[in-house]
Amino acid sequence: MQSRTLTCITAMTLFVLALPLQLAAQHTRYKLIDLGTFGGPASSFNTGSLMLDNRGFGVGGAETPKPDPANANGFPCGPGSFIYHGFVMRNGIPIDLGALPPADENCSNANWINARGEIAGNSETAQIDPFLGVKEIRAVLWKKGQLIELGTLGGNESAATAINNRGQVVGLALNTVPDPFSFFFGPTQTRGFLWQNGVMLDLGTLGGPDALPFTINDRGQVAGVSYTNSTVNPTTGMPTVDPFLWDHGTMIDLGTLGGTLGGPGNQGNVALNNRGQVIGTSNLAGDQVTHAFLWQEGVLTDLGTFGGDNSFPLWINDAGEIVGEADLAGSEITHLHHAFLWRNGVMTDLGTLGSTSHAEAINSAGQVVGRSRLGDPTTTLQHAFLWEHGGPMIDLNNLIPEHSSLELRDAMFINDRGEIAGLGAPPGCDNPGNPGPPEPCGHAYVLIPVDDDAEISMTAYKTKPGTAVKNPATLTQTPETLQGISDWRTRLVRRYQIPGIRIAKD
Repeated sequence: MQSRTLTCITAMTLFVLALPLQLAAQHTRYKLIDLGTFGGPASSFNTGSLMLDNRGFGVGGAETPKPDPANANGFPCGPGSFIYHGFVMRNGIPIDLGALPPADENCSNANWINARGEIAGNSETAQIDPFLGVKEIRAVLWKKGQLIELGTLGGNESAATAINNRGQVVGLALNTVPDPFSFFFGPTQTRGFLWQNGVMLDLGTLGGPDALPFTINDRGQVAGVSYTNSTVNPTTGMPTVDPFLWDHGTMIDLGTLGGTLGGPGNQGNVALNNRGQVIGTSNLAGDQVTHAFLWQEGVLTDLGTFGGDNSFPLWINDAGEIVGEADLAGSEITHLHHAFLWRNGVMTDLGTLGSTSHAEAINSAGQVVGRSRLGDPTTTLQHAFLWEHGGPMIDLNNLIPEHSSLELRDAMFINDRGEIAGLGAPPGCDNPGNPGPPEPCGHAYVLIPVDDDAEISMTAYKTKPGTAVKNPATLTQTPETLQGISDWRTRLVRRYQIPGIRIAKD
């Protein structure tokens, strides 16, 4: 009997160990493209942005070998110690988009690409902000090989956050009105802008001094956050912040779930689809708990949790399907939270690769990508995952060729062709994307679905550091746009005075 029991246990153990490989064999395989860098240690895409379009063009940022100067603006210069330049990826090759002059001295950020290949982001300038003591930044647009500086609303700073398929750009800009509550830590008001055809329009506010837009859809609707007054709340130390939807000249207050702080999701973004549905987070009454919400047609819906305190949404597709992460019961002690898919009023637990998980994007086919910890929820490394067809979750490292150039740590976006953008760790890299020490060393990657096993094995290649194209003559006569940093939208929340916003644990 003892021998039979041992045999059964052994068989079950072998089955469990073999299960991930069996599941992987049932899924599409991928070609891995390691985008490398511009000579520095790291590159990345920007969490919470449209970084990979449906033609396979991607935007992000990569470090050059030149160290940041002492007066570098940490907002566009990323978590590392080297000058970042934005890139646009074409045919698997990242092309350096440069920066505002002097381009070799300034960081830049490529944040969002539309279907016409236009890119929105920001760049340092040669001017020094007299209040902050660092280089000023400007919202920029890369269009048809040229860099367009979008200006400000009279103040010293601006930054673009998104662009739609009509070429309308949204972002933030400082004006000249004194403001002790400025989202940008500056001395003047932070206002949301809509830029089109060379004109920057102030979107106004919900009654307070500041507003901050995060995204724009193809209908020209804008979603973001705004102060509703200038009265400081004792629970947050700042005036009330509500999410808004700006619709052709009218700013609609979306309300909150009972607290005094609503709007940004996990990485600091309010997401918006082409149906006008808005997602974000809101504090509940007392400002101690944060829940994901969905707003549509005047109704604010609490998406709930998996029994714990907090939940955070990240992306919504045009079908109204939402992904993010939610706490499990007892998460204050166990630190457990799982990726979720919210569809038709039901929050589905997508599981994990070990202990915790965090979903970042969903495409029109319902494929979900993100990251998951393999073991201990506070210390173990994370792997990129794919969830599709009802699950279970699959480690993307099992869907690429063996001995690939990167260990896939995060899957940040998936387009409607099933191509995936994310962040990987080359051999010896212990810190792919967080502020050091040690110095960030991750590489941006793209996964391309491939059906033919022979093609997979033949095309398991990487774009080696240094092979990226830098400012080719066919692109511009003027220094060109933007830079990508990992964690950009988290830095957006932390850079502006939104201290009460909670962010997801992973």
